[in-house]
Amino acid sequence: MTAISVDIKQMGAAARAASRRLAASQSSVRNGALNAIASKLLEHEPEILAANEKDIAAARESGLGEHVIDRMVLNHDRIQAMADACGEIAALPDPIGVVLEERTMPNGLEIQRISVPLGVIGVIFESRPNVTIDITALCLKSGNGVILRGGKEALGANTVLARIAREAVKSVGLPEDVVQFVSTTDRALVGEMLSLDRYIDLIIPRGSAELVRFVGENATMPAITGGVGVCHTYVDAAADLDKALKVVVNAKTERPTVCNAMDTLLVHSSVADEFLPQLAREFGVSNVEMRADGKAMAALQDIATGVRVVPAQSDDFGQEFLALIAAVKVVDSMDEAMDHISEFGSGHSEAIITEDSETAERFLAEVDAAAVFANASTYFNDGGQFGLGAEVAISTSKLHARGPMGLREITTYKWVVRGNGQVRT
Repeated sequence: MTAISVDIKQMGAAARAASRRLAASQSSVRNGALNAIASKLLEHEPEILAANEKDIAAARESGLGEHVIDRMVLNHDRIQAMADACGEIAALPDPIGVVLEERTMPNGLEIQRISVPLGVIGVIFESRPNVTIDITALCLKSGNGVILRGGKEALGANTVLARIAREAVKSVGLPEDVVQFVSTTDRALVGEMLSLDRYIDLIIPRGSAELVRFVGENATMPAITGGVGVCHTYVDAAADLDKALKVVVNAKTERPTVCNAMDTLLVHSSVADEFLPQLAREFGVSNVEMRADGKAMAALQDIATGVRVVPAQSDDFGQEFLALIAAVKVVDSMDEAMDHISEFGSGHSEAIITEDSETAERFLAEVDAAAVFANASTYFNDGGQFGLGAEVAISTSKLHARGPMGLREITTYKWVVRGNGQVRT
């Protein structure tokens, strides 16, 4: 057995043992750990930012794409947001020990179904150091141990953040081993983690489609293998075009490198000639490339020089761009739009812009995705925006959890039965 194998097993065993103590702890103690993390994040901000700057410099030197680097960047506002999220999660109701149902049977047995932690959650993620804190906070609040394996590109910042979290946990009397961080980038450890079904109850990959696929094919424990976002916005014939312009620009440009950013715009043919030139001018300000189908190209033929419009290729539809690129297609009906979403969507986030309430409700009812929106940006598909405090992932799976995964989604339940000598005959 290799040293790597022994080490990761030891981490799993330590997390498992510590998680039992965490699960039995008082809610006030777990909340204290979250508030301590929030305080320490602000206290250690210079150290975090220095580590992050080194990570970014190394990433640029290695030729990493700007869409990845954007996810890595930390600043005061983002550190403050991590601290705020810890406080928001601490203020949420305790998800552990909730009586989900109870009954007394004719034979006198008292039966309850009670929420409990999953146990230990493993997370393999890329690029985004805020994930270290968001997931740790949710796991602590819900009584779960966590093993974190971040990508090599953000190793410096993640190492500092994980140390801060462990120090905060220890400061309130909880075992620091409930938070484990894999501090080496050796890829062999990913395979080792995926074999630790004795210690890890759920594995969550957050990153590229390749990572998600690898975890799904190799994990020996349950895995959340959805999350890739191919997101559409449909501008209906009855859309308020000013509203549509605002929503579409936000969904594409506010943070194009995240999974809930819009990838494909579908526009009803009756409003395409008016709407698309307006949108092209707005997209031009942000340097968005529009990859337009034939009808969309026709609507955009008279736009000003300098706006980036190119003919769409067949593989542009169904792409998660993670960049300032949007595929554009003109459709003749909402049914055509929904058919397109059904064929090319990933089940993540889909939106309609319309002032026709019946059309909106039909879209919300018939489109199959983890989150569907009427007259709002897909960028809202986020645990914090949904009132969950943060998220361990956004799941496109249909079993166990779907959409932003907060506290409830990382708990399970057990049956508690109290008797007085009853036997079954």
